[in-house]
Amino acid sequence: MAELPINTAEVVSREHEKQVLRAERETERAGGAPLPSVPINDTANLRPELLEQLAHVRQTLREELSAVGPDEACLTCSFQAEDVLLLHLAMELRPDIPVLFLDTGYHFKETYEYRDRIATDWHLNLTNLLPRQTVPQQESEFGLLYQTEPNRCCGFRKVEPLFDAVAQYKVWLTGLRREQARSRTALKEIDDFAVKPGIIVRKLSPFADWTTRDVWQLCAHFNIPLLPLYDLGYTSIGCEPCTTLPTDPNDPRSGRWAGKKVECGIHIQATEDGNPDASH
Repeated sequence: MAELPINTAEVVSREHEKQVLRAERETERAGGAPLPSVPINDTANLRPELLEQLAHVRQTLREELSAVGPDEACLTCSFQAEDVLLLHLAMELRPDIPVLFLDTGYHFKETYEYRDRIATDWHLNLTNLLPRQTVPQQESEFGLLYQTEPNRCCGFRKVEPLFDAVAQYKVWLTGLRREQARSRTALKEIDDFAVKPGIIVRKLSPFADWTTRDVWQLCAHFNIPLLPLYDLGYTSIGCEPCTTLPTDPNDPRSGRWAGKKVECGIHIQATEDGNPDASH
């Protein structure tokens, strides 16, 4: 299968070296053996179990995407490691798959720059989903909701625009993993998900049982450049006002929302009144 384009050989080499070093750190944290530096597409040096996981994900994507039309599947992308790896694999099958990014207006400058770089280098079919109000409009009417009512802020700037968009598709690809948070331990690889009352989409989380180590090793293997904020110590990256360095080394999402909440709401199913069901 054709590889996704990267600008220059020099960039590939530099990024690959960085990713291998990052993956080695993740491997050491997980108590595994050192990760060998492997050339792109050479699977001989990957762990057998990781090869099996990769083959399973590719087979799942092949089966699910072949069951729907070219405009009936989408992939949501925060441009964190899992999402970009999933995007790479999905584009092996559908180079023009619709990619949805929640442009809340509050992201890190580095996130926007990285999004634009990947969108250009990989020729993404990217849609930036915007809330109904701009940041100045919302702050003028409600103040700093991310401080006073973070659930409401996420509802306005994430849940509403995403569910409106995903409702137009039959299949929704996500990079969610159970290991990411305690709230995701029951995550299903394939789930019938209610985005609106009476509107169900087939939600795929093919990395559900993958570890951080698995993701980072495959990113290094495929020479995928990652968001530079990881180099600063961030482990879960959302809107800048609501993201800090992790406070708990065993909880990658401990730097989100200052401990006030654990999910933004986009992965919580809608109830009959159209609101996310926080008990799900």
